[in-house]
Order: sequence, then C-alpha cells, then structure tokens
Amino acid sequence: MAGSTDQARMTLAEHLVELRKRLVISVIATLVAGVVGWFLADLVWAALSEPVLEIAQERNRDAEINYTTVSEAFDTKIAIALTLGIVIASPVWLYQIWAYFVPALVRQERRYAIGFLAAAIPLFAAGATTGWFVLPNIVTLLTSFAPEQSATLLTAKVYLDFALKLVVAIGVGFVLPVFLVLLNAVGVLPAASILRGWRVAVVLIALFTAIATPAADVVSMVILAIPMVGLYFLAAGIAWLRDRRHAKKQARLADGMA
Repeated sequence: MAGSTDQARMTLAEHLVELRKRLVISVIATLVAGVVGWFLADLVWAALSEPVLEIAQERNRDAEINYTTVSEAFDTKIAIALTLGIVIASPVWLYQIWAYFVPALVRQERRYAIGFLAAAIPLFAAGATTGWFVLPNIVTLLTSFAPEQSATLLTAKVYLDFALKLVVAIGVGFVLPVFLVLLNAVGVLPAASILRGWRVAVVLIALFTAIATPAADVVSMVILAIPMVGLYFLAAGIAWLRDRRHAKKQARLADGMA
C-alpha cells in the first residue's frame, strides 16, 4: 500500500511532471523506432501499393498511385516511418501508460495491470496485423464498385492515409476491450454497467470508425466496426464471468461466517 500512499500525497504539479516524463519517454521511443521505420518504409509502401497494382493486372484496368505535389513522396515516407515507429515502440508506450497508473494500485490490482500489459501488446500487434491482411480485400471490394471501363487513379497521400488509418485503428480497437476488463478486475466497472452501455458503445465505435476511415467509406466503417463490437461484447462476457465468480466467492464467505 506504500505506492498508493505515495501517489495520494503527490501534488497536481508532481502528477503533471510524472505525466510529462512518461510522455517524453514514449515520444523518444517512437522517434527512435521511427528511424528504423524509415529504412523499412520502402518495403512497406511496396506492400501497401500491391493491392492497387493487382487491380490493373487482374481486371485489366488502369490503376495506379500518383504523387500530385513535389514533396508528396517525401511526406509519404515520413508518414510510414512514424506509423512504423508507433507500432514498433508499442511495448514502450503501453508500459508507460501502465507505469503512470501503477503507483495508485494496491498489490492485487497491480497483478491485473501487469495482465493488461501482457494482453495489450500482443493484441495491438494482432490488430495491426489483421488490418494489414484485410487491407487488400477492402481495397479490392471498394474499387469494384467503379464501372469496368473506368480507371483507378489514387493520390499517394489519400491512399496512404486510408491504409495506415485502417491498420492502426484496428490495432487500437483490439486493445480497447482490455481496458474494460482491467477496470472490471479492479472493481471500477461492473459487468452490468458494461452491458447496459452497449448502445453508447456502438455509437462511440461508429464515431471511431468514421474518424479512422474516409468519411464516405461506409463499407470500411462497417468492416472495421463489426470486430470492435464483437470484442466489446467479449470483454463484457469476461467481466460477467469474473463478477459471477466473485459473487459466489463472497456468498461462500458469508455462509462460512454465518
């Protein structure tokens, strides 16, 4: 409980200093990882561009990615490098989130926080990987609505924004339910509240997917929202099972004391 006492005694200024420290570490780790991402950017861009090139090969239709400004090629590489930096440095900044809140947790709750970290890192990686693999299918699906005689001419900036938002957003979406389970595990959010809030959750997920994908891209929004809604209800189910076990344990203790 010493950690909890120390945290309680921290002033607002000390909390802000601690927050700044965690943010600085996260930013530095992301930038360092972004340097690695710079050298991988060409390979990643080639892989991201492949679905567009396949349209030209498989459908015998003009399809290409164009650079419309002098600096767009450079901007594209920077954006890819920074995104790779965020993904590569995810263990660091996820740990910083955990480390900032750990002092306020008791010993048992810290075990739950460690469990959060252990689950969040692979889930973020799994979500980003899932986004990577579904991207070609989404590109193929969305471009299939164009007339057969038309050409698919995409600007590099718009296409990259679409692809990276999709990949990173799915990664983030996979992590969010872990926060719900963690809040339930520490007794802050009961399963009943999670289930009662499902309508609000669906609306928030819809807003999130609208931000993560182009505004007019309704199909991508739906494709992204479905697994996120599923993960929300999965988190609610896990929380419900935990609350049920906890209630049975409390009932046994009450019977034993009677």
